[in-house]
Amino acid sequence: MSQKKLVKQLLKKLDKLESDREKLIDKLAKALDKLDKKVATKKVPAKKVVAKKVPSKKAPAKKTAAKKVPTKKVPAKKVPAKKVVSTTEAN
Repeated sequence: MSQKKLVKQLLKKLDKLESDREKLIDKLAKALDKLDKKVATKKVPAKKVVAKKVPSKKAPAKKTAAKKVPTKKVPAKKVPAKKVVSTTEAN
């Protein structure tokens, strides 16, 4: 088949799928409207039941004492004093 024929066939299929999609959307919309009407007629003002708030019992979190690791003091490195050579010589 030539490419033109294939394109035409695909376009026809696409058009058909789009129309089917629109029909299904319409059916769904009607069904939802019907359902909403049924729910609206069935609703009777019900007494509001106040939900009892029960404090949830939480297990007390165990506090673990933080272990203190003794810090090692690093002795300061002593830099050997440089011998200063005087530039002037005593004569």
